[in-house]
Amino acid sequence: MATLEILTIPDPRLKRKSLDVDSFDSKLKKTINNMFETLYSTGNGIGLAAPQVGILKRIVVIDLKKDGNLSPLTFVNPKILSFSNEKSLNEEGCLSIPEYYAEVERPNEVEVEWVDESGKKFSKKMSGLLSICIQHEIDHLNGILFIDYLSKLKRKLALEKVKKIKLKAKR
Repeated sequence: MATLEILTIPDPRLKRKSLDVDSFDSKLKKTINNMFETLYSTGNGIGLAAPQVGILKRIVVIDLKKDGNLSPLTFVNPKILSFSNEKSLNEEGCLSIPEYYAEVERPNEVEVEWVDESGKKFSKKMSGLLSICIQHEIDHLNGILFIDYLSKLKRKLALEKVKKIKLKAKR
């Protein structure tokens, strides 16, 4: 397994739409394993979409850890089938926008359809943190970042913060 580089804004690859996965082979399993290793290496991430590591495929890994134990979830070609009408504001952050957090309004519940790494199909209604996380990660697959829901000023602040972090890292 390998830890992959996480792209940060303003990398243009983060704004591109991902392609469906059509080959359920050892290469896909290796990509998923590398994505989990990358997610765990961050120490604080709960979800990672393939475009965040420069892979323009519709793959998402999530681990919300249950009782401190790993609880990995893999979503290949996920799509949201329905959204609840009720919405909530929740604070979000993103590994591609380090150290920047803002409140985003999203539907409380979603119904999601996906396949696993072997191509088996699933569908589930999700709520709570899992609902927020899967919506955030599917947005990545569509070239949307959580800051795209914010005002122009807040997007600019996020970009400036990331630039400062990158400058500090170079020193």
